Amino acid sequence: MGETPENPVNVVVAGDEGSPRLDRVLAARCPELSRSRLKALILDGRVAIAGNPVRDPAYHASPGETITIDVPPPVPAEPAGEATALDIVYEDADIIVLNKPRGLVVHPAAGHETGTLVNALIAHCGASLSGIGGVRRPGIVHRLDKDTTGLMVAAKNDKAHQSLSAQFADHGRTGELRRGYLAFVWGVPGRKYGTIDAPIDRHPHAREKMAVRQGGREAITHWEVLENFAGKDGKPVAALIACQLETGRTHQIRVHLAHLGHPLLGDDVYGPHFKTKANQLAPAARSALSELGRQALHAYLLTLEHPSTGEVLTWESPLPADLAQLQAALIATE
Repeated sequence: MGETPENPVNVVVAGDEGSPRLDRVLAARCPELSRSRLKALILDGRVAIAGNPVRDPAYHASPGETITIDVPPPVPAEPAGEATALDIVYEDADIIVLNKPRGLVVHPAAGHETGTLVNALIAHCGASLSGIGGVRRPGIVHRLDKDTTGLMVAAKNDKAHQSLSAQFADHGRTGELRRGYLAFVWGVPGRKYGTIDAPIDRHPHAREKMAVRQGGREAITHWEVLENFAGKDGKPVAALIACQLETGRTHQIRVHLAHLGHPLLGDDVYGPHFKTKANQLAPAARSALSELGRQALHAYLLTLEHPSTGEVLTWESPLPADLAQLQAALIATE
Protein backbone atom coordinates (compact mmCIF):
# COMPACT_ATOMS: atom_id res chain seq x y z
CA MET A 1 0.00 0.00 0.00
CA GLY A 2 1.32 3.44 -0.90
CA GLU A 3 1.35 6.63 1.11
CA THR A 4 -1.91 7.95 2.48
CA PRO A 5 -3.26 10.54 0.01
CA GLU A 6 -4.05 14.09 0.94
CA ASN A 7 -7.40 14.55 2.61
CA PRO A 8 -10.09 14.77 1.30
CA VAL A 9 -9.86 12.83 -1.95
CA ASN A 10 -12.30 13.79 -4.74
CA VAL A 11 -13.02 11.31 -7.53
CA VAL A 12 -15.21 12.02 -10.56
CA VAL A 13 -16.80 8.85 -11.96
CA ALA A 14 -15.80 8.47 -15.61
CA GLY A 15 -17.87 5.38 -16.38
CA ASP A 16 -14.94 3.39 -17.70
CA GLU A 17 -13.83 1.93 -14.37
CA GLY A 18 -14.98 -1.58 -15.35
CA SER A 19 -17.85 -1.76 -12.85
CA PRO A 20 -20.36 0.76 -11.47
CA ARG A 21 -19.99 -0.64 -7.92
CA LEU A 22 -18.74 2.07 -5.58
CA ASP A 23 -15.96 -0.04 -4.08
CA ARG A 24 -14.67 -1.08 -7.51
CA VAL A 25 -14.85 2.42 -8.94
CA LEU A 26 -12.75 3.67 -6.03
CA ALA A 27 -10.33 0.76 -6.33
CA ALA A 28 -9.78 1.65 -10.00
CA ARG A 29 -9.36 5.37 -9.32
CA CYS A 30 -7.45 5.20 -6.02
CA PRO A 31 -4.76 2.51 -6.38
CA GLU A 32 -2.88 3.99 -3.42
CA LEU A 33 -5.65 2.69 -1.13
CA SER A 34 -6.20 -1.05 -0.72
CA ARG A 35 -9.63 -2.55 -1.43
CA SER A 36 -10.04 -3.55 2.21
CA ARG A 37 -9.15 -0.01 3.28
CA LEU A 38 -11.67 1.47 0.83
CA LYS A 39 -14.40 -0.88 2.01
CA ALA A 40 -13.70 0.06 5.63
CA LEU A 41 -13.91 3.76 4.75
CA ILE A 42 -17.24 3.19 2.98
CA LEU A 43 -18.73 1.26 5.89
CA ASP A 44 -17.45 3.89 8.33
CA GLY A 45 -19.39 6.62 6.49
CA ARG A 46 -16.27 8.35 5.19
CA VAL A 47 -17.29 8.15 1.52
CA ALA A 48 -19.89 10.64 0.32
CA ILE A 49 -21.65 11.66 -2.88
CA ALA A 50 -23.07 15.19 -3.01
CA GLY A 51 -22.33 15.50 0.70
CA ASN A 52 -24.35 12.41 1.66
CA PRO A 53 -22.45 9.43 3.14
CA VAL A 54 -22.86 6.22 1.13
CA ARG A 55 -22.26 3.16 3.32
CA ASP A 56 -23.06 0.49 0.71
CA PRO A 57 -19.99 -0.81 -1.18
CA ALA A 58 -22.34 -2.17 -3.88
CA TYR A 59 -23.90 1.24 -4.58
CA HIS A 60 -23.91 1.89 -8.35
CA ALA A 61 -22.04 5.11 -9.07
CA SER A 62 -23.15 7.08 -12.12
CA PRO A 63 -20.81 8.78 -14.60
CA GLY A 64 -20.25 12.39 -13.64
CA GLU A 65 -20.87 11.88 -9.92
CA THR A 66 -18.20 13.29 -7.61
CA ILE A 67 -17.18 10.97 -4.80
CA THR A 68 -15.48 12.46 -1.75
CA ILE A 69 -13.32 10.23 0.44
CA ASP A 70 -12.45 11.42 3.95
CA VAL A 71 -9.16 9.64 4.63
CA PRO A 72 -8.19 9.97 8.30
CA PRO A 73 -4.53 10.64 9.07
CA PRO A 74 -2.36 7.65 9.93
CA VAL A 75 -2.15 6.70 13.61
CA PRO A 76 0.68 5.06 15.52
CA ALA A 77 0.73 1.27 15.30
CA GLU A 78 0.84 1.05 19.08
CA PRO A 79 -1.09 3.16 21.60
CA ALA A 80 0.89 5.70 23.58
CA GLY A 81 0.73 6.12 27.32
CA GLU A 82 -1.44 8.97 28.56
CA ALA A 83 -1.46 9.97 32.21
CA THR A 84 -5.08 9.66 33.31
CA ALA A 85 -6.47 9.39 36.82
CA LEU A 86 -7.71 5.87 37.49
CA ASP A 87 -10.05 4.71 40.25
CA ILE A 88 -7.98 1.69 41.34
CA VAL A 89 -9.60 -0.70 43.82
CA TYR A 90 -6.82 -3.33 43.84
CA GLU A 91 -3.34 -3.66 42.37
CA ASP A 92 -0.35 -5.95 42.74
CA ALA A 93 2.44 -7.20 40.50
CA ASP A 94 0.04 -9.31 38.41
CA ILE A 95 -3.31 -7.57 38.07
CA ILE A 96 -5.01 -4.23 38.39
CA VAL A 97 -8.71 -3.88 39.21
CA LEU A 98 -10.40 -0.55 38.67
CA ASN A 99 -13.73 1.21 38.53
CA LYS A 100 -14.28 2.36 34.94
CA PRO A 101 -16.11 5.68 34.71
CA ARG A 102 -18.73 6.54 32.13
CA GLY A 103 -17.46 7.86 28.82
CA LEU A 104 -14.17 5.94 28.89
CA VAL A 105 -13.50 3.70 25.87
CA VAL A 106 -11.56 0.56 26.81
CA HIS A 107 -9.20 0.17 23.85
CA PRO A 108 -8.28 2.25 20.77
CA ALA A 109 -10.58 1.89 17.77
CA ALA A 110 -11.81 3.98 14.87
CA GLY A 111 -12.80 7.37 16.25
CA HIS A 112 -11.18 6.67 19.61
CA GLU A 113 -7.46 6.42 18.96
CA THR A 114 -6.49 8.22 22.18
CA GLY A 115 -7.92 8.86 25.62
CA THR A 116 -8.74 5.18 26.18
CA LEU A 117 -8.29 2.93 29.18
CA VAL A 118 -5.42 1.23 27.35
CA ASN A 119 -3.61 4.57 27.01
CA ALA A 120 -4.07 5.16 30.74
CA LEU A 121 -2.90 1.66 31.66
CA ILE A 122 0.23 1.97 29.54
CA ALA A 123 1.14 5.16 31.37
CA HIS A 124 0.32 3.69 34.78
CA CYS A 125 1.86 0.23 34.42
CA GLY A 126 4.78 1.00 32.12
CA ALA A 127 6.78 -1.73 30.41
CA SER A 128 5.29 -4.50 32.56
CA LEU A 129 1.89 -4.27 30.88
CA SER A 130 1.10 -7.52 29.10
CA GLY A 131 1.09 -7.40 25.33
CA ILE A 132 -0.12 -10.96 24.82
CA GLY A 133 -3.54 -9.60 23.83
CA GLY A 134 -2.03 -7.68 20.92
CA VAL A 135 -0.43 -4.27 20.74
CA ARG A 136 -3.82 -2.52 20.50
CA ARG A 137 -5.23 -4.21 23.60
CA PRO A 138 -2.34 -4.84 26.01
CA GLY A 139 -3.50 -6.37 29.27
CA ILE A 140 -7.18 -6.34 28.29
CA VAL A 141 -9.11 -9.58 28.87
CA HIS A 142 -12.66 -8.18 28.86
CA ARG A 143 -14.36 -4.88 28.22
CA LEU A 144 -17.25 -2.65 29.19
CA ASP A 145 -19.18 -0.40 26.81
CA LYS A 146 -18.08 3.22 26.72
CA ASP A 147 -20.92 4.42 28.93
CA THR A 148 -21.16 1.37 31.20
CA THR A 149 -19.50 1.93 34.56
CA GLY A 150 -17.95 -0.50 37.00
CA LEU A 151 -15.33 -3.10 37.75
CA MET A 152 -12.71 -4.22 35.25
CA VAL A 153 -9.52 -6.24 35.64
CA ALA A 154 -6.41 -6.01 33.46
CA ALA A 155 -3.28 -8.18 33.40
CA LYS A 156 0.14 -6.70 34.10
CA ASN A 157 2.22 -9.56 32.70
CA ASP A 158 1.87 -12.47 30.29
CA LYS A 159 1.34 -15.13 32.96
CA ALA A 160 -1.53 -13.17 34.46
CA HIS A 161 -2.96 -12.49 31.01
CA GLN A 162 -3.04 -16.20 30.17
CA SER A 163 -4.72 -17.06 33.47
CA LEU A 164 -7.35 -14.33 33.26
CA SER A 165 -8.06 -15.05 29.60
CA ALA A 166 -8.71 -18.70 30.45
CA GLN A 167 -11.02 -17.72 33.31
CA PHE A 168 -13.03 -15.34 31.14
CA ALA A 169 -13.22 -17.93 28.35
CA ASP A 170 -14.63 -20.42 30.88
CA HIS A 171 -17.19 -17.83 32.08
CA GLY A 172 -17.31 -19.39 35.54
CA ARG A 173 -18.70 -22.70 34.31
CA THR A 174 -15.93 -24.66 36.04
CA GLY A 175 -14.01 -21.89 37.78
CA GLU A 176 -14.63 -19.08 40.22
CA LEU A 177 -15.16 -16.20 37.81
CA ARG A 178 -18.30 -14.15 38.45
CA ARG A 179 -19.41 -10.91 36.81
CA GLY A 180 -22.44 -9.13 38.22
CA TYR A 181 -24.26 -6.12 36.82
CA LEU A 182 -26.99 -3.81 38.10
CA ALA A 183 -29.48 -2.73 35.44
CA PHE A 184 -32.37 -0.28 35.66
CA VAL A 185 -34.99 -1.41 33.15
CA TRP A 186 -38.36 -0.30 31.82
CA GLY A 187 -41.28 -2.31 33.17
CA VAL A 188 -41.25 -5.12 35.69
CA PRO A 189 -40.73 -8.76 34.61
CA GLY A 190 -43.54 -11.12 35.53
CA ARG A 191 -41.14 -13.40 37.41
CA LYS A 192 -38.65 -12.79 40.21
CA TYR A 193 -35.75 -14.33 38.33
CA GLY A 194 -34.91 -16.17 35.14
CA THR A 195 -32.37 -17.02 32.45
CA ILE A 196 -32.14 -15.64 28.93
CA ASP A 197 -30.56 -18.18 26.57
CA ALA A 198 -30.63 -16.53 23.15
CA PRO A 199 -27.83 -16.39 20.53
CA ILE A 200 -26.41 -12.99 19.60
CA ASP A 201 -24.98 -11.83 16.29
CA ARG A 202 -24.55 -8.60 14.36
CA HIS A 203 -27.79 -6.82 13.52
CA PRO A 204 -28.70 -7.58 9.88
CA HIS A 205 -29.20 -3.92 8.96
CA ALA A 206 -27.45 -1.75 11.57
CA ARG A 207 -23.78 -2.70 11.79
CA GLU A 208 -23.22 -0.82 15.07
CA LYS A 209 -25.86 -2.95 16.81
CA MET A 210 -26.13 -6.55 17.95
CA ALA A 211 -29.32 -8.62 17.91
CA VAL A 212 -30.75 -11.96 18.99
CA ARG A 213 -30.44 -14.08 15.85
CA GLN A 214 -30.65 -17.75 15.05
CA GLY A 215 -27.21 -19.07 14.19
CA GLY A 216 -25.51 -16.42 16.34
CA ARG A 217 -23.04 -17.10 19.12
CA GLU A 218 -24.32 -18.67 22.33
CA ALA A 219 -25.31 -16.04 24.89
CA ILE A 220 -26.66 -16.72 28.39
CA THR A 221 -27.68 -14.14 30.99
CA HIS A 222 -29.09 -14.93 34.45
CA TRP A 223 -31.24 -12.21 36.02
CA GLU A 224 -33.09 -11.44 39.25
CA VAL A 225 -35.44 -8.57 40.12
CA LEU A 226 -34.15 -6.67 43.15
CA GLU A 227 -36.53 -3.72 43.30
CA ASN A 228 -39.67 -2.37 41.64
CA PHE A 229 -40.44 1.31 41.04
CA ALA A 230 -43.84 2.92 40.56
CA GLY A 231 -44.64 5.81 38.24
CA LYS A 232 -46.56 8.97 39.02
CA ASP A 233 -49.83 7.02 38.75
CA GLY A 234 -48.70 4.47 41.31
CA LYS A 235 -48.39 1.67 38.75
CA PRO A 236 -45.11 -0.26 38.22
CA VAL A 237 -42.97 1.44 35.58
CA ALA A 238 -39.38 0.26 36.13
CA ALA A 239 -37.22 -2.22 38.00
CA LEU A 240 -33.70 -2.78 39.24
CA ILE A 241 -32.33 -6.10 38.01
CA ALA A 242 -29.15 -7.95 38.93
CA CYS A 243 -27.58 -9.84 36.03
CA GLN A 244 -24.81 -12.42 35.90
CA LEU A 245 -23.14 -13.36 32.63
CA GLU A 246 -22.44 -16.93 31.61
CA THR A 247 -21.07 -15.71 28.27
CA GLY A 248 -19.49 -12.45 27.20
CA ARG A 249 -20.99 -11.18 23.96
CA THR A 250 -20.88 -7.58 22.79
CA HIS A 251 -23.78 -5.59 24.33
CA GLN A 252 -25.09 -8.88 25.79
CA ILE A 253 -27.08 -7.52 28.73
CA ARG A 254 -28.47 -4.63 26.71
CA VAL A 255 -29.58 -6.94 23.88
CA HIS A 256 -30.94 -9.66 26.15
CA LEU A 257 -32.99 -7.37 28.38
CA ALA A 258 -34.44 -5.62 25.33
CA HIS A 259 -35.27 -9.07 23.93
CA LEU A 260 -37.03 -9.82 27.23
CA GLY A 261 -39.13 -6.69 26.68
CA HIS A 262 -37.39 -4.68 29.39
CA PRO A 263 -34.67 -2.51 27.82
CA LEU A 264 -32.34 -0.44 29.96
CA LEU A 265 -33.38 3.03 30.99
CA GLY A 266 -31.40 5.53 28.95
CA ASP A 267 -30.44 3.06 26.22
CA ASP A 268 -31.12 4.92 22.98
CA VAL A 269 -29.73 2.06 20.88
CA TYR A 270 -31.80 -0.86 22.15
CA GLY A 271 -34.72 0.90 23.78
CA PRO A 272 -35.61 3.94 21.63
CA HIS A 273 -39.30 3.02 21.48
CA PHE A 274 -39.53 3.25 25.28
CA LYS A 275 -38.61 6.95 25.44
CA THR A 276 -42.25 7.94 25.82
CA LYS A 277 -42.43 5.90 29.03
CA ALA A 278 -40.50 8.72 30.69
CA ASN A 279 -43.81 10.58 30.78
CA GLN A 280 -45.01 8.00 33.31
CA LEU A 281 -42.25 8.96 35.74
CA ALA A 282 -42.66 11.55 38.47
CA PRO A 283 -40.85 14.85 37.75
CA ALA A 284 -37.79 14.05 39.91
CA ALA A 285 -37.28 10.65 38.29
CA ARG A 286 -37.84 12.05 34.80
CA SER A 287 -35.26 14.75 35.50
CA ALA A 288 -32.74 12.21 36.86
CA LEU A 289 -33.18 10.04 33.77
CA SER A 290 -32.74 13.04 31.47
CA GLU A 291 -29.54 14.02 33.27
CA LEU A 292 -28.23 10.44 33.12
CA GLY A 293 -27.54 10.57 29.38
CA ARG A 294 -26.44 6.92 29.14
CA GLN A 295 -27.68 3.37 29.58
CA ALA A 296 -28.37 2.60 33.25
CA LEU A 297 -25.90 -0.28 33.63
CA HIS A 298 -23.16 -0.81 36.23
CA ALA A 299 -20.72 -3.70 36.68
CA TYR A 300 -20.94 -4.02 40.46
CA LEU A 301 -19.42 -7.46 41.14
CA LEU A 302 -16.22 -9.19 40.05
CA THR A 303 -14.89 -12.48 41.43
CA LEU A 304 -11.82 -14.26 40.09
CA GLU A 305 -8.97 -16.56 41.00
CA HIS A 306 -5.69 -14.74 41.43
CA PRO A 307 -3.29 -15.77 38.63
CA SER A 308 -0.34 -16.40 40.97
CA THR A 309 -1.71 -17.29 44.40
CA GLY A 310 -4.91 -19.08 43.38
CA GLU A 311 -6.78 -17.09 46.02
CA VAL A 312 -10.41 -16.33 45.17
CA LEU A 313 -10.88 -12.56 45.28
CA THR A 314 -14.13 -10.60 45.17
CA TRP A 315 -14.77 -6.90 44.69
CA GLU A 316 -18.02 -4.97 44.82
CA SER A 317 -18.60 -1.46 43.52
CA PRO A 318 -21.49 0.73 44.72
CA LEU A 319 -23.66 2.54 42.23
CA PRO A 320 -21.94 5.63 40.81
CA ALA A 321 -23.42 9.01 41.67
CA ASP A 322 -25.60 9.32 38.55
CA LEU A 323 -27.24 5.91 39.01
CA ALA A 324 -27.59 6.42 42.77
CA GLN A 325 -29.41 9.67 42.02
CA LEU A 326 -31.67 7.88 39.54
CA GLN A 327 -32.46 5.15 42.07
CA ALA A 328 -33.28 7.68 44.80
CA ALA A 329 -35.58 9.57 42.45
CA LEU A 330 -37.36 6.37 41.38
CA ILE A 331 -37.84 5.30 45.01
CA ALA A 332 -39.25 8.69 45.92
CA THR A 333 -42.10 8.20 43.42
CA GLU A 334 -43.34 4.95 44.97
